[in-house]
Amino acid sequence: MEVKGDDRYSRSFKNLDCWQKAHEFVVSVYKVTNMFPDDERYGLTSQFRRAAVSIAANICEGYRKLSRTDKLRFMNIAQGSLEECRYYIILSRDLNYIDQNKYEDLEYLINGTSWKLNGYAEAISQNKGVTD
Repeated sequence: MEVKGDDRYSRSFKNLDCWQKAHEFVVSVYKVTNMFPDDERYGLTSQFRRAAVSIAANICEGYRKLSRTDKLRFMNIAQGSLEECRYYIILSRDLNYIDQNKYEDLEYLINGTSWKLNGYAEAISQNKGVTD
């Protein structure tokens, strides 16, 4: 049985659902932060972008690791960056840098990314197509 997102059936990280969702989130973060005040360029804008990119980048890096332990470590780092972004979404709303609609859009994207990333990490944890 094929497990979608399983390394045995994926030739590139680009085929992973969790990476696709993470990449979509990163692009949205870049678009949203373009509208932030100029004085946030080296503050919230930079931090938010860095954390968002870290989600997708750690999925990529972990994808090619050979052991389950290494893969899970990178997925855990990606999950940490994802939670950091959750806070930046709230902060952006509370500082009135984004409106409620944009807040809900980002929440929807990050929740989808989280769900897919957690599923991929669970598949790795259960050793589906991954060796230690």
